[in-house]
Amino acid sequence: MARLLRMPGISADAEEVVFLEWCSALGSTVKAGAPIATVETEKANVDIEADDEAILWRTLISPGEAVTVGAPIAILVGVDEEFADENAILDSLGIASEQRSKHKDDVVDSQEPAANVTDSDSPCLATPEANGHPVDRIFASPLARKLARENGLAIDAMIGSGPGGRIVRVDVEKAVANNPTVSKLVATSAGNERTIDKAFREIPHSGMRRAIARTLTASKQQVPHFYLDATCRVDELLALRQTVNSDGSVKLSINDFILKAVGKALIDVPEMNVVWTEDCVRQFDSADVCVAIGSESELVTPVLRGVEALTLTQISEQVRDLVARANEGRLKQQEIEGGAFSVSNLGMFGVESFSAILNPPQAGILAVGVVSQVPVVSDGELTVGHVLKVTLSVDHRPVDGISAATWLRRFQTLVENPALILV
Repeated sequence: MARLLRMPGISADAEEVVFLEWCSALGSTVKAGAPIATVETEKANVDIEADDEAILWRTLISPGEAVTVGAPIAILVGVDEEFADENAILDSLGIASEQRSKHKDDVVDSQEPAANVTDSDSPCLATPEANGHPVDRIFASPLARKLARENGLAIDAMIGSGPGGRIVRVDVEKAVANNPTVSKLVATSAGNERTIDKAFREIPHSGMRRAIARTLTASKQQVPHFYLDATCRVDELLALRQTVNSDGSVKLSINDFILKAVGKALIDVPEMNVVWTEDCVRQFDSADVCVAIGSESELVTPVLRGVEALTLTQISEQVRDLVARANEGRLKQQEIEGGAFSVSNLGMFGVESFSAILNPPQAGILAVGVVSQVPVVSDGELTVGHVLKVTLSVDHRPVDGISAATWLRRFQTLVENPALILV
C-alpha cells in the first residue's frame, strides 16, 4: 500500500531542516534501517532511515529546500505492490496539485515496475537514476548553492570535492577566488554620495553557525564562568608517546593522552562530572567527553562515550573516525548530543593558552595549548623541560572553586605521570 514518508523529528530544538539529498534512487528498494535521505540541521547532517522495506516511488522535495518536521517528503510503496494509476495514488494520499506539478518528473513510471535495486549499503547517491536514466540534478549543499547564486556563478559548472562529488562551500569559494568581483559601495560623506570600489565576499550564515552563535552568546550571558590555569610538565608523557609510536602499529597524539586523562579525572573527581539543570545537578557515572573538531564546514563537538573505559588506541581510532566524518558532514545527531565536559585543543596552531566558552549545560571545558620547551627548576637545578598550559572554564552554578581545583590538580597529576593513565 502506498504511504507518505514524512520528515521525522530530528531533535527537540529542530522544527525545520534543509533537505540535502536522496540516498536511494527512484524505483530502488530500501531496506528497513537503511538511510533513505540526508538533511541538514543546525548541528549536523543527519540520515533519515527507512522504518521498513519499501520502494521509493515518488519524491516530493528537492535538495536545498527547507522542510518542516512532519511535512511529506516522499511516497513509498510496498515491494510486491502492483502500481496503480498515479493520480489515484496521489488522490488517496491527499497530495495537492501544486506538489504534483512541482515534482512531476520525480516519480517511477506507473506503467513500468520499479527496478529491484537495493541501495541499503550505499552512501547517499551523487547521481541517482530513475528507471535507468540519470536524473538531471546537481548535488550541492544549500550553503554552496546560496554562495554560488549570490556571486553570480553557475553551480553546474563546478566540480564537487564533497562525498560522491557533492559541491560544498570550499568549491564555490575556489570558484569565487578565480573570478573575483568588485562591488560598488555607496557611502555618504558630508551629505554627498560617492562610490567606493572595494572587493569583498559575503559568506551567508549556515544553520550550524547560527546555532553556535546563539549557544555561545547565551552561555556568556547566562552562565557564571570562572577560570583556573595550570602548567603541566609533560616530559614523561612525550617519552611514553614516543615509545608507543615507535612500534609502528599505532600513532597516538598528545590529545589522545589528554582525553584519557580528562576522562579518568572526571571519574576520580565526580563533583566535576556534572551538568546543570533547573531542578537539579545531574552527576554521571561514566565520562562522556566532547572533543572540539574544526571540520571543513563548521566547528563541531562530537562525544566520546565512556572515555575512562577506552584504551589510548581506541580513543585515537574514534577521534580519527569522528574527524573524517565531520569533514564529510556525516556525523549522526546522537554523536553530537550529550557529554558533561569538553576539550578544545589549539596547540597544533601554536597557541600557548586561551580561555574557552562553556557549552551549556556542560560544567567544564579544558582549553589546551601547545607543548613548549622552557627553562624549569628541577631538584634545585635549572634545566630545560616540556610544559603544557591548560585553562579550565567552569560553570559556577553546579561546581565550586575547590571541586574544580581538585579536578585540575588530579588532571595535572595524570598528565605528568602518564603511567597512571594506563591503570
